[in-house]
Amino acid sequence: MAESEADLELESFRAEARAWLDANFPASLRGKGGLLGESRQAGGDDLRAWGKALGDKGWAVPTWPARFGGGGLNAAQARVLQQEMSRAEAFNPLNFGMGISMIGPTILDYGTEAQKARHIPPIARGEVQWCVGYSEPNAGSDLASLQTRAVLDGDRWVINGQKTWTSGAQYSDWCGLLARTDPAAKKHDGISFLLVDMRQPGVETRPIALIAGASPFCETFFTDAVAPRDALLGELNRGWGVGKRLLQHERASQTGAPTGGARQTPLPEIAKRYVGLDATGRIADPDLRARLARHQMDARVHGLTLARAAAEAKGNQDPGNTASVLKNSATSVAQTRAELTLEILGLQGLGWDGGDFSDEEIEAVRGWLGGKAMSIYGGSFEIQNNIVAKRILGLPESSQQG
Repeated sequence: MAESEADLELESFRAEARAWLDANFPASLRGKGGLLGESRQAGGDDLRAWGKALGDKGWAVPTWPARFGGGGLNAAQARVLQQEMSRAEAFNPLNFGMGISMIGPTILDYGTEAQKARHIPPIARGEVQWCVGYSEPNAGSDLASLQTRAVLDGDRWVINGQKTWTSGAQYSDWCGLLARTDPAAKKHDGISFLLVDMRQPGVETRPIALIAGASPFCETFFTDAVAPRDALLGELNRGWGVGKRLLQHERASQTGAPTGGARQTPLPEIAKRYVGLDATGRIADPDLRARLARHQMDARVHGLTLARAAAEAKGNQDPGNTASVLKNSATSVAQTRAELTLEILGLQGLGWDGGDFSDEEIEAVRGWLGGKAMSIYGGSFEIQNNIVAKRILGLPESSQQG
């Protein structure tokens, strides 16, 4: 059967993407997708040059509109680009903070043309870092109980309150902030979404130490911080819907396989090295062999479901619930892999530092510890299960209410 015109165009784009990557992605960076976040400052000339090339091309955000610095690609072209980047072991060094994964898509959904023109191009070029101001000490999973307030004073908002678990706040230039703008309204009402400059005297950040060592989390304090009147994203007192849409983008970004160009070593290969083989050439421990097979099937099912959900969500701006299913699925797959890895490593899976442990072994231990946070951030595992039970399965309310 002759190839369709669309197939031929896609293959032509594949050749274009491959040639561009071969010409622009430095060989020194192959597979080094861990050079992200604040570490990009120490990544050397090759990393900086690669980031600039990707940003100038618009392929850091391939499906965003070209007029705002995006690539203007359709979904099929974006998939091809990702396939070619994986082939080249390339990665996106501009996808740090919350700009590309959360704030940018939400501004594209709800922003005015002026807001898009101001904020989207710097995000697409990797020139700014964003954080999200959601959780508070007394408003974590019950986010609608937040008490940070924004009061309109003339042509500016005056903001006072505290946020916690603010990922990357200490490095961020801007914050997407949920604040109460009508304290007399019901708790889900009277909340607005503001775009706030973090580089001002009224904002203080304090990093929070975690068990895994390095931590992205902060306490963030707003004391008479200000934002202009037009910093409001979406409608006044309708920020709950904007905030839910951002969470949909966040959970979607947390539901895929690990990204960054660094290929994970398949668990069966690790098991063959540490556990050994039986006389038939299989992993020596039959129980471990069965659990590895189950994990691989779960990971495959998750990936296929993710692809189907992404196709169904195209063009749908309404906050959905599918991401809650996939977020928990991704958490289970990732945490199970971490647990299996440490079991396979045995005593070598107990290392924190020192010459008795390889870098790969130490990374596995710290990754296992850090991965425990997956079932908390972005909405806890239990909250996601409640959403699935009530909004997808339609199960009755089980809590004790008067």
